Amino acid sequence: MKVCRRETFNAAHRLFNAHWSDEKNMEVFGKCSNPNFHGHNYVLETWIDGEIDEETGYVIDLKKLKDLIRDEISERFDHRNLNLDCVEFEKLKPSAENIAFVIWNILREKLDAKYGLSVRLWETENNVVEYSGQ
Repeated sequence: MKVCRRETFNAAHRLFNAHWSDEKNMEVFGKCSNPNFHGHNYVLETWIDGEIDEETGYVIDLKKLKDLIRDEISERFDHRNLNLDCVEFEKLKPSAENIAFVIWNILREKLDAKYGLSVRLWETENNVVEYSGQ
């Protein structure tokens, strides 16, 4: 059985390679390489899979999952400049792929090993990435 908690957060970032010229960065990353950064209203889906607990009827208590996401993800990334404010991206480009990877690792560390975990991160209504640890 799989269950999902959906949350949102807003963050700014810039995609660029410091070893490239401004022209090369614009060619590869386009508007995402704006030197003054740009923002997204991210939608995060956190999918948990596991057995249904006979005592509760839950796979996982979604209120506890909501609190975990708030404490570990939203408080950390919401209304932040990912490049400048977040140690997780000091050496890692804050692409949607890397953001999902970081979120997965943070949550995986906090969740009981009995649960499967997948995160789906919507950067825009048309662009989405998913990571499940592989």
